[in-house]
Amino acid sequence: MQAKIILKMEIGKNAMVTVTYDLMIDDQNGEMVEQTTTERPLQFLYGAGMMLPKFESHLAGLKEGDPFEITLTPVDAYGEVNEEAVVDLPKHIFEVDGKFDGDMIKEGNTVPMMTGNGQRLNGLVLEIGDNEVRMDFNHPLAGEHLYFKGQVVEVRQATDEEIVGTLSGGCSCSGGCDSGSCGPDAGEDGCSSGCCC
Repeated sequence: MQAKIILKMEIGKNAMVTVTYDLMIDDQNGEMVEQTTTERPLQFLYGAGMMLPKFESHLAGLKEGDPFEITLTPVDAYGEVNEEAVVDLPKHIFEVDGKFDGDMIKEGNTVPMMTGNGQRLNGLVLEIGDNEVRMDFNHPLAGEHLYFKGQVVEVRQATDEEIVGTLSGGCSCSGGCDSGSCGPDAGEDGCSSGCCC
């Protein structure tokens, strides 16, 4: 009887990749800040520019079932903390019907904002003054060393529809936009940001 050989696809361009991982600050003993599981994995189109480039490059060539450990410096992750991203905004821009929105704008809240040219970003409310609101628009993980420990769950050739959908700003979560797998920041349609995982 002849043994059947099963070839597993390697992670490379236009592969649909599914991974699970624990993300910690600094190293394996650091604070866990994110976890994906087999029930809620991260699925993405490799090479589409949706993931951190160094994260992707460390996954190149891996196959289904392969474990991985990746350490990223701040420069390779979300950058160093940029002091210019901490700004004082006029308090009146947070008014709704002529009244300051104290339910949404309070210290510690992350608030979705939009620049003058339509770029969406989130700002952390640091302080509320008499006339201004101090906000931090750095990524929450700016300045941090990141350590990922995980496993490749699946690698397969992406369909034409997945490639077009991802490259046109579609969702790359497993289960799709209406599955609830896009996390707590998803909008009513499930994936208001386009990159949801």
